Amino acid sequence: MSASEVDSEYDIIFAGGGTTACVAAGRLAAADPGLKILLIEQGPHTRNVPAHIHPARFIANLVPTSKVFTFHAAQPSEALLGRAPIVPAGRCVGGGSCVNFMMYTRASASDYDDWETVHGNPGWGSKDLIPLLQKVETYQDEPSAKEENLHGYSGPIKVSFGGAVTEAGKQFMETALAYDKKHGETNDPNDFRTINAYARWMKYIDAKSGRRSDAAHYFVYNQDGESSNLHVLANTAVHRVIIKDHRAVGVEYADASEQGAKVNSVYAKRLVVVSAGAFGSPAILQRSGIGARTLLKKLDINEQVDLPGVGENYQDHNLGFATYFVPDSTPTLDIFSGNAGEDELKSYVDRWEEHGDGLLATNGLDGGIKLRPNEEDLKELGPNFTRVWNNYFKDAPDKPVMLFVPFAAHYGPAPDPKGRYMSMLWYSEYPESIGRLHITSGDDWSQPLYFEPGFLNEPADVDILRWAYKRSREIARRMPLYRGEVQQGHPTFAPDSDAACSPRDGPVPIDAPDIAYTPEDNEAIHDFLRNTVNTTWHSMGTCAMKPRDKGGVVDSKLNVYGMTNLKVADVRSQKIARPHTHVYCFLGEKAAVIIADDLGIKLAV
Repeated sequence: MSASEVDSEYDIIFAGGGTTACVAAGRLAAADPGLKILLIEQGPHTRNVPAHIHPARFIANLVPTSKVFTFHAAQPSEALLGRAPIVPAGRCVGGGSCVNFMMYTRASASDYDDWETVHGNPGWGSKDLIPLLQKVETYQDEPSAKEENLHGYSGPIKVSFGGAVTEAGKQFMETALAYDKKHGETNDPNDFRTINAYARWMKYIDAKSGRRSDAAHYFVYNQDGESSNLHVLANTAVHRVIIKDHRAVGVEYADASEQGAKVNSVYAKRLVVVSAGAFGSPAILQRSGIGARTLLKKLDINEQVDLPGVGENYQDHNLGFATYFVPDSTPTLDIFSGNAGEDELKSYVDRWEEHGDGLLATNGLDGGIKLRPNEEDLKELGPNFTRVWNNYFKDAPDKPVMLFVPFAAHYGPAPDPKGRYMSMLWYSEYPESIGRLHITSGDDWSQPLYFEPGFLNEPADVDILRWAYKRSREIARRMPLYRGEVQQGHPTFAPDSDAACSPRDGPVPIDAPDIAYTPEDNEAIHDFLRNTVNTTWHSMGTCAMKPRDKGGVVDSKLNVYGMTNLKVADVRSQKIARPHTHVYCFLGEKAAVIIADDLGIKLAV
């Protein structure tokens, strides 16, 4: 719909059109045809756009000129050696579900239980949330424990191995199991408890059609039509929530493509739901007068609620990566990086359209492990991590410390020379470092945010990533397709170091000794990490669900403290949990349950 077609009033307005909003709005609209819902999204529509429905094209979406991301420039950081990272956030209908890596990675049961028991949020434990995660999915593989119904088989979101298995993925599994005798294999690493086992990795891809399985197509576009009660206004930015007597009554919005566009108003009879992501939601609240009193006063914003937690508690998994040469004959996803023309891609597109498979129907991430350290690893991790281990991990045996996966393409700065590559990607599952963000203007929604991501501020986070680099490198250099290391994708070790990057030669034997790293080598790794570590696009936490006196922004019913008829439905956490945060976005199912209960609507089981 266009701005000229917007009615003056709706029952529910969603400020933001990402994954969570699409799930919640879609469920509510289907449950009550008489409910009139408006979903406002800053980015464009994604309906049947090849860049979104073809899984492998996600790589091309990541370029700095992309129009489906907002690129948030951070402040320079001492912990990153003066570097100022840029963190993208999805900006399109469907949000991250339409642009992400499609990795299917669930949390451990204890992560959800922590939300309920440790942080005081009744109804958010694993017993409440696992059924909703089942409801959202159709799992297109046999579960590991048939006696336990841990997956869903009739939901809108398809989960499969995709339409191709890359050579990098196959060799990773074979090599890892032959090299690492301490860790076995599992056929279900996402059963809410299994860790320390190598596994093939599933994806948000429909095994039958080869399409990306996203929230926009399967919760919103599938029920759109002339008689639909769910209206989507794309390319439109929400400026602020309209508030009267601490009650949300509507929103102000403007054309996102036009600088200084006219601000319009639309009203909500029953509820306003802010669902604009870890960056957008706190910014909308702050422009609406909900945030830290000192910030509101500084920007001359009329205070509605003094809520200092808004924009605090920013968290993200810290991504590390290393790149390796493979033979030029190896099929990789490098072809989809954005440099190839449509003529070069025609054969892949034709196969996808005819059979729903081939390289276009995968994300190139076909294996991995969620890893927890043993006694020997704890010595490698060192004293900085010992405190974290004792406080958080030691008595929680289902919580891994890091995850690493092979990626059948180059990752990172453009390589020289060009060719075919594989990468190892890893991230710390529960980083200690915390950041923050806030608006810099009360009048102009388009002004950049002040943003401190906090990456690597805590030394233990560096130690985890160093450990991950070493572990993943040992597997990579034993894989048969390994042809040496891309220097710019690795630390700069001394030329005479045993750890120095090898030239473009073949793999070492499975039983070859591990690389022995000196203290100087470790410092080289630390410098490399501080110069390269970046976002995993897993931003969260800035509207935390916890008690108000502990920095919380919303209660367990998603209500903003001090307000009525205003909820925030977004990725949230008190401490970042291990999965791809996309899983949490699908807890828009939980938002739908809460809203339906408040409004007296009966949801389909």
